[in-house]
Amino acid sequence: MRRYRWHVAVLLMVILLLGAFLVVTEPEPPPAPAPPTGVPRVLVALGDSTISGEAAGDYEDGTDGADGNWCHRSRNASIHHTGLRGIDETINLACSGAPSAQVALGDAEQYTEGSQAHRLGVLARQKRVVAVLVAVGANDDPAFSHVLDGCVQAWFDRGKPGCAAVVGGQWQQRVDAMVPKATRALADIRSVLLAAGYQPTDYQLVVQSYVAPISPDVRPELRNLNGCPFREEDLRWVRDAAVPAMTEGVRRVARGAGARFLDLSRAGAGREACARQDPAQEWFSRLAVRWQDLRDEARATHALQESFHPNAAGHAQFGRCLGEFLGTADRAAACLPGADGNLHAASSAGP
Repeated sequence: MRRYRWHVAVLLMVILLLGAFLVVTEPEPPPAPAPPTGVPRVLVALGDSTISGEAAGDYEDGTDGADGNWCHRSRNASIHHTGLRGIDETINLACSGAPSAQVALGDAEQYTEGSQAHRLGVLARQKRVVAVLVAVGANDDPAFSHVLDGCVQAWFDRGKPGCAAVVGGQWQQRVDAMVPKATRALADIRSVLLAAGYQPTDYQLVVQSYVAPISPDVRPELRNLNGCPFREEDLRWVRDAAVPAMTEGVRRVARGAGARFLDLSRAGAGREACARQDPAQEWFSRLAVRWQDLRDEARATHALQESFHPNAAGHAQFGRCLGEFLGTADRAAACLPGADGNLHAASSAGP
């Protein structure tokens, strides 16, 4: 009996020593993935024309029609005007006309360019992404730019109903159909950053809504081909119904992605196209025709592409508002004009 107890004691001691040996010799787990260090800190913009810089001029090389690339990425785009300190570089990956599918991962292309999310993933391994600004959704089911084109065409043909009458009844349905597509694009942005070693707390993801480029306050003498050929009922519908509905849809997208939300829907109040006698005081392009492009068959179909988009002055204002927002801990804010005439980020309820 004593011999049995002795064997048991020895066996327990061997097990304990073996366990201690395994604990001591087990290799330490690899460090958790992390963003790159010792590299430039950058802000990145993804999305469509409202953020690429359409109509802001001074387009990056290769994006003004070269080999079919009409992304119109402007050096005047809002991402370049935040004024944030500690940022080494601002990078614009957006493309005019981009649908959610081209912002997301996948094979979708826009003007010869592939996935913006994929390009972000590559960039995030080379540079330290501090914040990502996204504007997406308008080119999905809402087809906002095409709707505005329809409003202009309705001005020519008074015998047919205006765009508000044609599209208004189905607008909410279009916005609802856009939400899951834009939500997927945001999820893909999150996934490529995670794969590059970023945790959600390592960067800011900001989704901005769309702004009304026109309003019923158009100067009467400019409600024609000299500026803004729209019917009054269509102008009112765009400002009071179409843009607010898209804003709420984009807010739902931001909420689903756990992103911060920047509301631009009222940012252009009083500065819309044709709202001032002097176009230099407006933040949006009027009906814009690039006459020289009409002489070139390959470029003629894009001669009106810059119409009714934020101009360089508008992008400068949106950029300063974004910079203010990124400098706060607010989950949501609205860009509103202040007493100084500039846009400022006013805190609002979270997305």
